[in-house]
Amino acid sequence: MTAPPSIAIVYHSGYGHTAKVAQAVAAGSQAVLIAIDEHGQLPADGWNRLESARAIVFGSPTYMGSVSWQFKRFMDASAAAWSQQAWKNKLAAGFTNSAGINGDKLATLHALFTLSQQHGMLWVGTGLMPSNVKASARDDINYLASFAGLMTATPADASPDEMSAGDLRTATLFGQRIADTVRHLN
Repeated sequence: MTAPPSIAIVYHSGYGHTAKVAQAVAAGSQAVLIAIDEHGQLPADGWNRLESARAIVFGSPTYMGSVSWQFKRFMDASAAAWSQQAWKNKLAAGFTNSAGINGDKLATLHALFTLSQQHGMLWVGTGLMPSNVKASARDDINYLASFAGLMTATPADASPDEMSAGDLRTATLFGQRIADTVRHLN
């Protein structure tokens, strides 16, 4: 059996929903979690863990049509890694959660994708077929039909424990795809 790939998930979660998605992606990919705190800061070893990872998965809630300010602060601080080309040719992927089924999540995924491209990274999409027929149900895999990255939706008055089981299964499968891609490219 091969060793698990080196994958880091760097994310901000304001209310716990994005953290739950990060945990599901980590379960599928055997990734390490690096939480951005409420001040937009990484833990002490966060930057080193990102530099040593083979793949970096970015996660942010969608607030007002983009990433949270805490995640944006991390993005701006990543300029130090950019100037050294520390993440060049690493794999990248991204996910977001918002209250609405649409919620302008694609704008957030585009921000995460653009960050990866600024760093010269290689983007991995979901690789999952959508659940887009009349018989589809909210708890189906990839019900939100996202290909560019993982999208999940949680009603504004729902706790993280009330998240869609289908979204969390989709997140786990997305994690597996990222891990499989890392293995394939090694």
